[in-house]
Amino acid sequence: LYTEVIEARERMGAHGGVLQNLDEATLRGDLLAAYGRGLRSVAIVFMHGYRYTQHEQAAKRIAQEVGFTQISTSHETSPMMKFVSRGDTTVVDAYLSPILRRYVEQVASEMPGVKLFFMQSSGGLTDAGTFQGKDAILSGPAGGIVGMARTAGLAGHEKVIGFDMGGTSTDVSHYAGAFEREFETHVAGVRMRAPMMSIHTVAAGGGSVLAYDGARFRVGPESAGANPGPVSYRRGGPLAVTDANVMVGKVQPRYFPSVFGPAANETLDADAVRARFEEIAAQTQRRPEEVAEGFIQIAVQQMANAIKKISVARGYDVTRYTLQCFGGAGGQHACLVADALGMSRVFVHPLAGVLSAYGMGLADQTVIREQAVEMPLAAESLPLIAERLDTLGSAAQAELERQQVSANPVQVRHNVHVRYEGTDSALVVPFGDMASIQTAFEAAYRQRFAFLMAGKG
Repeated sequence: LYTEVIEARERMGAHGGVLQNLDEATLRGDLLAAYGRGLRSVAIVFMHGYRYTQHEQAAKRIAQEVGFTQISTSHETSPMMKFVSRGDTTVVDAYLSPILRRYVEQVASEMPGVKLFFMQSSGGLTDAGTFQGKDAILSGPAGGIVGMARTAGLAGHEKVIGFDMGGTSTDVSHYAGAFEREFETHVAGVRMRAPMMSIHTVAAGGGSVLAYDGARFRVGPESAGANPGPVSYRRGGPLAVTDANVMVGKVQPRYFPSVFGPAANETLDADAVRARFEEIAAQTQRRPEEVAEGFIQIAVQQMANAIKKISVARGYDVTRYTLQCFGGAGGQHACLVADALGMSRVFVHPLAGVLSAYGMGLADQTVIREQAVEMPLAAESLPLIAERLDTLGSAAQAELERQQVSANPVQVRHNVHVRYEGTDSALVVPFGDMASIQTAFEAAYRQRFAFLMAGKG
């Protein structure tokens, strides 16, 4: 990824707010120079763009005239405060959207006349024309959470911890009647300011590499991937968690199809797995099965710790929840993870191996609209907030109608981000009157942090 920053100078008004002019000639020259070097995507971010959009709109117009094919502006991508995370999100969108658009167009060309919908990181479906790069970061795991919630509800489980273990990582999530979303997250070291399902990921999957350095066992974070894969795949891969399960008998080669090896026509290789574990056993004076079990326990502890971060650390009693496992490797470790956490129920749906895909079919169409409104929580502020929320709600409903939603009624939910003055820990609560907002915020704050800041506005 090659990123170039073009400085666009802006001048503030004499009374400290409204932007007055933009050096359009300099900006046009810089954009023409970048275009001449072959760049076709541009991210436009001004420091106060979330509130004053005129200059970003002017810069977008110039970029269109120059010929850029992908133009992402921060006030359209992430209209919230915090310049750096808003800028990161806009750059990610400018980078990913052209790639995503080519993929969407390729799928659409193979399915003429079919209305396509794609899963967003926020857990809702959107039509192909409005699918953006910033909304695709966690779309796969988000489908798993939707599938988890819907299938758990049908089975009578109201509170569930999602345990999605795949080949390279494990995603864990919390559900207690409502989807939890994060509005600022770090993904691969990049600050993202876009609505996403609250998902915590650890590098412990079926392909996580096992290593012994002469003093201790290590699991991950490196992964064998699908190719070459673990030792048992017969393609020269490293020892991995899947091999440990082959060693202890949880994965039995005779029940798997002959799709391994260079020609994809052989069974899992249990003999090679045993030979590799015997090498480590000779160094540790243990049996090969004990070595494999030790690696599995390390992986289980990593996954249990991840679940504690999204449950116990946030004030939830995990022992009152059902552990719902899905993903290709979830069933191999679910009981051990539940034991490590003191959980007594494990739920495995018949479609657990493809629950993320199944969840996409169960998801609702959703549109989320945001706007930054920084003001004290006071009775005189509520009418203005309500007006802004109504405007956002109308825009979201119009977008859903444009996407030709089903005949089911549209539900509009108004939420506000509330924080103590002088802090940046905002919590999302339903909008209502002063008393209901304050009560909901204090309940959420006490559960999250175990105390209230009495007397602070």
